[in-house]
Amino acid sequence: MPYVESSISIKAPARHVYEIAKEQERFPEFMPDVESIAVVERHESRVLTKWKTLVEGAPIEWIEEDRFHDDACRIEYKLLEGDLDKFEGAWTFSEDGNGETLVTLGVDYDFGVPTLAELIGPTLQKKVQENSEMMLAAIKAEAEAKVAGRST
Repeated sequence: MPYVESSISIKAPARHVYEIAKEQERFPEFMPDVESIAVVERHESRVLTKWKTLVEGAPIEWIEEDRFHDDACRIEYKLLEGDLDKFEGAWTFSEDGNGETLVTLGVDYDFGVPTLAELIGPTLQKKVQENSEMMLAAIKAEAEAKVAGRST
């Protein structure tokens, strides 16, 4: 299965950035490719959400379960149903000791069409990488704006 990992450094405390990432229903407010995220179920340490995104203008929808590990500032997510066969991974948030947080997003995915993967696998991997980097950049902008006292 293809795996993509992206990281970004954010000038904000890890707990602050982690809390922003937990509010997934707000992602469409500051992530252009995310059309909507609806909370299906919310529990103390996990949430089920329904996502609608655009990849190269094509809509992709899925339902995922996110598990929150507050003590470790870690979010693990896993596809439950949708347009992909596999889509799972984790967000990690770790402070570097200088007031910055390194956020890493790992994505393990499978589009479920082996022939398609053979033909355009590198293109798909590039799109997953670009989408991950877009999400991280959006979280960075939101977190740094909030720390500076201005919200998007």
